[in-house]
Amino acid sequence: MIRVLIADDQVIVRAGLSILLDSAADITVVGEAENGREAVRLTTELRPDVVCMDIRMPVMDGVAATRIISADTTLDSEILILTTFDIDDDIFAALEAGAAGFLLKGADEDTLLNAIRSVAQGDGTLDQRLTRRILQEFVQRRPPTPPAGVRTPLPSPLTDREIDVLQLLAQGLSNAEIAKQLFVEQSTIKYHLAHLLEKTGSRDRLQIVLWGIRTGTVTVG
Repeated sequence: MIRVLIADDQVIVRAGLSILLDSAADITVVGEAENGREAVRLTTELRPDVVCMDIRMPVMDGVAATRIISADTTLDSEILILTTFDIDDDIFAALEAGAAGFLLKGADEDTLLNAIRSVAQGDGTLDQRLTRRILQEFVQRRPPTPPAGVRTPLPSPLTDREIDVLQLLAQGLSNAEIAKQLFVEQSTIKYHLAHLLEKTGSRDRLQIVLWGIRTGTVTVG
């Protein structure tokens, strides 16, 4: 059973999400928070598998709450940003703070439920078109590359196959789709992902891709 915490300052949104999520046989809502500070407290107390986090909230916003939760190594909760806003600086800040992904609140029921399941499993695959837009925008907004001769040191050398997997991750592909592209079993992809997580110091697949973009290891387009 996937345990979910809902963090949103609007009562009607929390109520609607709660009813929707509890209707799924494999998902249960364990708590609701009306601001980021409460989300941090309840995440620590309830230890949900997934936190559905709004960005714009009083007292403490979703970005700050995401940063605190992600930095707590005693927590295994993954954060899925749910927002009414499209691409903006707040979303990128949330991704860099450690969110496993994000979804617009206008997404249909199946998309939301599947996103929660994917995030809970550490797969984090969302709608590919949306994922690509996010990453392409991130590329445009990222800091300038270092001067010639100055390179960001890699935490550990990546193998050619790990770079192949990373490039396909940046295209928004799932484990099954990557395995098909590379003509290997899904278990092999999971093996490479485990090494990528360790070598890049990332929490999840989206963070691996952001690392790849920052270091220039992969391109998006």
